[in-house]
Amino acid sequence: MPSRLAADSFARQSRPRSSTIQSNPSVVTHLLIDTTPSGVRTITLDRPERLNAVNAALAAELPIAVGEAARDDTVRVVVITGAGRGFCAGLDLSDPARLPGGNRAERLDSLAWVGRWVLSLVSCEKPVVAAVNGAAAGAGFGLALAADLRLVSSEAKMTAGYVRRGLSPDAGVSYFLPRQIGLARAADIILTGRDIDAIEAERIGLASRLIPAEGFATAVADYAERLAAGPPIALALTKRLLIAGVDRPLVRQLEAELEHIKTCFATKDVAEAMAAFMEKRAPNFRGA
Repeated sequence: MPSRLAADSFARQSRPRSSTIQSNPSVVTHLLIDTTPSGVRTITLDRPERLNAVNAALAAELPIAVGEAARDDTVRVVVITGAGRGFCAGLDLSDPARLPGGNRAERLDSLAWVGRWVLSLVSCEKPVVAAVNGAAAGAGFGLALAADLRLVSSEAKMTAGYVRRGLSPDAGVSYFLPRQIGLARAADIILTGRDIDAIEAERIGLASRLIPAEGFATAVADYAERLAAGPPIALALTKRLLIAGVDRPLVRQLEAELEHIKTCFATKDVAEAMAAFMEKRAPNFRGA
């Protein structure tokens, strides 16, 4: 079943796009999915009337869509953003079926709900960009943290927010946040549930880039296109190193670096890069 072409403002301001074909019709219920000719796959959470808050359907759909992008060799970069004014406002408290647990298997599934959101982003061996166009709270905050890069609109606000509802964190917030900004700052943000504006997000290292709200979509599209022009194998191996390096001993990381750079040297993309350097032109990487 064809996916719907993105029709929100983000897609309209981006470069011309071609539709992608999704084999699973459930994927398109609350997502807009489209791909540029250069291989930027944009997945837009599409519940703008609820600031893209998570219900059961969206919780199930996103990992499927990210998994499809990960398996598709024509996709080089994955961008995740939200339709309308928000990125993702976290759990939809108005949805009576918001939490899993209808049967024993669901109750015993330790990765249920949004756990697979996080794993799908981390296991995708392509750069994953969170284009945080608006509010990112709770699980939406965790979704942004799980991305490799966070491009944050100047009008965006982020919050863990769980304590405001008497809850503890999910969606990897307690894992990623201390690793990205340090334990003391993470404890302050999680335990108080306070808002983080875009300026603070950049100052403390939550935002990879702070981008003015005016022209945000165009700037994100340009950034993603530059990533898509990179060498796919080298990018995948680099992502492996970055993820594993957080918890890996130095000697093992050095060994992994040597192993991966040897793999890169054997690719045609390195030969292309060398030729492009000599010929004073941009390389044309093909992922081979």
